[in-house]
Amino acid sequence: MLNMMTLTCFADEISMDLSEQLEVMAGLGLRHIELRNIWGKNVLALTDEDKARAKSILDEKGFRISSIGSPIGKYNITDPFEPQIEAMHAAVSAAHYFGAIYIRIFSYFIPEGEHAAYREEVIFRMKALTRIAEQGNVVLIIENESGVYGDLPEHCLTILQACNSTHAMLALDPGNFVNNDIRPASEAYPKLSAYVDYIHIKDASRNPRMFVPAGAGEGEFPALLAALKQDGFQGFLSVEPHLHAYLPEATDSERVIAAVYALTALLEEAGIAWQ
Repeated sequence: MLNMMTLTCFADEISMDLSEQLEVMAGLGLRHIELRNIWGKNVLALTDEDKARAKSILDEKGFRISSIGSPIGKYNITDPFEPQIEAMHAAVSAAHYFGAIYIRIFSYFIPEGEHAAYREEVIFRMKALTRIAEQGNVVLIIENESGVYGDLPEHCLTILQACNSTHAMLALDPGNFVNNDIRPASEAYPKLSAYVDYIHIKDASRNPRMFVPAGAGEGEFPALLAALKQDGFQGFLSVEPHLHAYLPEATDSERVIAAVYALTALLEEAGIAWQ
């Protein structure tokens, strides 16, 4: 087991209470979380008092933040851009405060099938956000989300090549690719591997269409993990369960626990060490 990957999680799927999130994570052996929502607020809406309270709890429990889970870019491309610039500065500030390197963003919702019409505006916005990241010495991880410009591998490449920066990388989300009829390991990863800096652990099935634990769907997780291992990936694997449809009777904590156990079983099979 030479590769050491680091597990993290969108722990707000457990609870909006940070202490409850960390209690479950600690029980699973994790020491990082993705900071998205706590106490009913998105990370970018936290007051200085909120941030100080959160940092105190994190420090006390021995946890670190892997990424700022921002909603930047999860807006219509026709929406005004200035609020997104302000949000980007807030995200950089939050990253610095919590000692995080990464900020998760998206590439804007566009009308279906109109990638060509909005290509230049998307690139303009993504390059502007990248410049702010460069100035703040943080790394944007752009998630391949359904409905946004960067939904398919070729559209992700358009953005990443245009930004042309080590401060704009890809958060590869296998489940989202499955929902767009893309094979994550055999089709997407070979095209995007040079830009993959972060992995979202989210699997999906097509029939019925729902998110499922890693390895239970069509996300090609064994093959993806094997490719990551071969390429020497030593970054974050971020569990994002979304298992309400798959485990409707389970509690929120039980869904997250099931998602983490599914991943660690796959890592064990692949001979990949984790922390």
